[in-house]
Amino acid sequence: MGRIKIWGIDMMVAKLRPDSAVKVEQGRLEQLYEQLGQSGADGVVSRAMEELAIRLAKVESCYKRGELQEMQRAARSMIAISEQIGMVTFAQVAEDVKSLAMTQDSAALAACVARLMRIGENSLLAVWDFQGESV
Repeated sequence: MGRIKIWGIDMMVAKLRPDSAVKVEQGRLEQLYEQLGQSGADGVVSRAMEELAIRLAKVESCYKRGELQEMQRAARSMIAISEQIGMVTFAQVAEDVKSLAMTQDSAALAACVARLMRIGENSLLAVWDFQGESV
């Protein structure tokens, strides 16, 4: 909270800080590494992360161009991929974007797309860090 003065009136102002904490199911990643071995799991995780980054950019560009059906398809495909590598929060927010894409609630969609961008970036970094630790 901070104080500002507008037209001679002293006011309190709150700065909102969006929470972009992510949940990555490390057990799911560990399971992949146990099943596929280091090399196989690294390949699966790397391809999944690359696909998610591409689809994340697609969601953002579709949103900006107003291509909501295409955005919905991209969000839907992100759900399965992110669940495969344990990106729980990413999958949940992608589901929200998919659901909101065809509604008339433009404010909620804008907020969810912005949140997906933050969560997506943080989730990719979290999995990248996990992958680096497992080497």
